[in-house]
Amino acid sequence: MIFETERLILRPWDEADAEECFRYAQDPRVGPAAGWPVHTSVEESRKIIREVLSGPEVYAIVLKETGLPVGSIGLHFNSDLANTDDEAELGYWIGVPYWGQGLVPEASRELLRHAFEDLGLERVWCGYYDGNERSRRVQEKLGFKYQWTTEHVPVPQLNETRHGHVNLLTKAEWLDAQAHLNKELHDE
Repeated sequence: MIFETERLILRPWDEADAEECFRYAQDPRVGPAAGWPVHTSVEESRKIIREVLSGPEVYAIVLKETGLPVGSIGLHFNSDLANTDDEAELGYWIGVPYWGQGLVPEASRELLRHAFEDLGLERVWCGYYDGNERSRRVQEKLGFKYQWTTEHVPVPQLNETRHGHVNLLTKAEWLDAQAHLNKELHDE
């Protein structure tokens, strides 16, 4: 599937995207904040595209103006948080040059629409580790509600533990927010 927003195309990753993936995933400010190590080569990025980013419902965040991927977003099933058929976990990352431009919320809104309307999910979970304020703010903007904090969460790819914060957005909450937004647009 391919999705389009005002500034973005969300499409499946391709091994040909390895150089662009590496361009952003080699930055130590990106992966470790999300719980994965920096990429050390284009070949490693190609392997991660093949083995991880090519999963179902995982998409490259592509800028319309350049046609190049600058990040990744996906709905993950059977994760630590999402373990029933009617729920998924939202995950995302974006290259540092694109931080603060609202691209992750824009991509996430479209993927949440897909989750609730097309896939019929009832709940989408999302989490972040202590110190990842950007991710926390994205989740707040999207309407996720705080559920709990867990201390000493294993982060196996980095061989460490962290404090993890878990948020949830239900289909009912998402539908209410859509109705509110549509009313605001109608009243203008």
